[in-house]
Amino acid sequence: MRSAGVLQAEIELLVPFFDVDSMDVVWHGHYIKYFEQARCALLDRIGHNYRDMREAGYAWPVIDLQARYIRGAQFGQRIRVRADLVEWENRLKIHYLISDAASGERMTRGSSVQVAVEIASREMLLASPKVFVAAVERALA
Repeated sequence: MRSAGVLQAEIELLVPFFDVDSMDVVWHGHYIKYFEQARCALLDRIGHNYRDMREAGYAWPVIDLQARYIRGAQFGQRIRVRADLVEWENRLKIHYLISDAASGERMTRGSSVQVAVEIASREMLLASPKVFVAAVERALA
């Protein structure tokens, strides 16, 4: 099992009908949407969300994304999605865990990597902007 990140956020979702496929399980691409929802909650917890990133002059595109499917979620199932911040100084790396809300059974795990890009120049930075690192440090204090 992966070690916990320095900051976490967790959301709970009820799987909607429109997210399931003809096999009555969540279509694989929707898990990425669930990751994103948990990532947004984590960024809110840090105090530097996507709006703040844009206002500071930076975009944070995803450059790597991985998912490992263990057990499919089904329509009407309540799930928990946890996002763990594991790297932030040079890139933003987040680990995810989706589990059944009732039993705690692990269902899907994954990770994403994002890098800062200066919006004005469209240049990728080799280190995270100071404004983002400062927000993480405040959240850790």
